[in-house]
Amino acid sequence: MAFSIRNLVLGVTGGVAAYKAAELTRLLVKAGVGVRVVLTEGGAQFVTPHTFQALSGRHVFTNLWDTRVPNGMAHIDLSREAGAILVAPATADFMAKLVHGTADDLLSTLCLARECPLIIAPAMNRQMWENPATQRNVKQLRQDGVIILGPDSGDQACGETGMGRMLEPEDLMELLDAAFQPKVLRGQKVMITAGPTFEKIDAVRGITNQSSGKMGFAVAKAARDAGADVTLIAGPVSLPTPAGIRRIDVESAQDMLQAVNAGITLQDIFIGVAAVADYHPLQQFEHKLKKDANILHVELAPNADILANVASLPRPPFCVGFAAESQNLLDFAEQKRKKKHLPLLAANLVQTAFNSDENELVLLDDAGRHHLPKSDKLTQARQLIAHIAKLMQHGNPTTPVKHIDQSA
Repeated sequence: MAFSIRNLVLGVTGGVAAYKAAELTRLLVKAGVGVRVVLTEGGAQFVTPHTFQALSGRHVFTNLWDTRVPNGMAHIDLSREAGAILVAPATADFMAKLVHGTADDLLSTLCLARECPLIIAPAMNRQMWENPATQRNVKQLRQDGVIILGPDSGDQACGETGMGRMLEPEDLMELLDAAFQPKVLRGQKVMITAGPTFEKIDAVRGITNQSSGKMGFAVAKAARDAGADVTLIAGPVSLPTPAGIRRIDVESAQDMLQAVNAGITLQDIFIGVAAVADYHPLQQFEHKLKKDANILHVELAPNADILANVASLPRPPFCVGFAAESQNLLDFAEQKRKKKHLPLLAANLVQTAFNSDENELVLLDDAGRHHLPKSDKLTQARQLIAHIAKLMQHGNPTTPVKHIDQSA
């Protein structure tokens, strides 16, 4: 997956989370991003310029009067080639500087003289974050168009626990890339199901479908990146919750159905990626069945079709289905789409999708078939979301469509 920014100025201010900025620099460079590090005097108290120079492969700037810039205007020139300025960590003091337009060092002057987007990742003690002055500054920064990533809640260096710790470098990478994706679903509410369901037979046995949940989680990220408010209903998978996404964990198909029904009337889009088990045992045993016989008879009953139920609502959201087949992919997928009256269905072969970080989708709609060349699942998901936005822009006869923002 190509990262959305090619060149970045990384500002590092005086907080203990500066050590995370070192790992962030490494990850950015690994992703092919050219990183120019600007280190404040306080930041250099935690991590030296030599560390950032080694990780970025470029000179580190610390001084407003740096003579390495021929015209002596590092506060202007450094940002001109950058796609964005990211300040991570951003202390409470530095955020206050931004609000008041203070320009008393290289980084603050650079932020004031920029033409590119400004992104900050706050990091501070929980009481500093919760202080009314800091919250007023956060509100003002957002009004000024500054993108704020985080903070997170958890253990802090001071020994306390609460909101204020800087996001982890991996999360910042993900959200930084997301910030520059086209917001084609801005203002839309999207519900997505992902992963398998597990239908219990006894305390240790059950029936399930093979699914890692990776595709569904990728679709959730892509919808979030497109500006949507995302609810992810996940079966039993071992995947972390993507930042900025509301997650509901379920086990059985009945659990998933109940979770979907509880919030579906508020949704604009429903995407059923989950591999829902088609059947459940009629009888479930509380304790483990002992292996006393050679044959175990299990009577099965069909589960409700969650996607079909949603699509048949009097005022359904825009419904998107997934079909995983082992043969006759396009024929079986189109039959499923027409049977469930879906405006869009994404189809793939199980041989190429399962237990893989890549996928190869074919999108089927009323206009025909649209092949997405094989790529990583997030790239596939973003193309799917763009196609959904395009179809909704032209209107869905069964769904009242809000305005879709097509801008970047």
